[in-house]
Amino acid sequence: MAFGERGFLSLRIILVGYRATGKTTLAKTLGDELSLECLDADVVLEDKEGFSIAKIFSEKGESYFRELETAVLKELLQKEKIVLALGGGVVVRPENRELLKGQNGTVVWLTATPKTIAQRLSQDAKTEAQRPSLTDKEPLDEVKTLLAQREPWYREVADFSVSTEGKTVPMLAREIIDRL
Repeated sequence: MAFGERGFLSLRIILVGYRATGKTTLAKTLGDELSLECLDADVVLEDKEGFSIAKIFSEKGESYFRELETAVLKELLQKEKIVLALGGGVVVRPENRELLKGQNGTVVWLTATPKTIAQRLSQDAKTEAQRPSLTDKEPLDEVKTLLAQREPWYREVADFSVSTEGKTVPMLAREIIDRL
């Protein structure tokens, strides 16, 4: 939804994309710039469950995690005037894609090359504790495999995409605001 249609009062910006594309960091900046509440679905999920995502995956499995993720998504899509950062795999479930396509707001797909994503993941201290491996592949091969699988789904739900390659967070925020 563009600003001109209903203004900031009903604004909802949702950031999707693979791990380490900058969703959480950018959501905070957009929230500050637009005076909107910033929410990270993964943080909400961890707070509700009382465990890290990695622990949920290891102890209860991916299927259980995906159920929680859908419940949190439904809850957060009830809110208005928010910038929402979603987990990288939220698009895996068809139900979530339908929820994202049916909501009133703008879905922005953040992109980066597999090499950049793998590099960011390796440099992020939170990766091991919060981002469980989803395959038995090496990190770069995992990124390539999962991106190839998920890209059509990101494309399906997104109103537009923004490459995060070689851009600062303020540059990305400005690009998104200009496109809204």
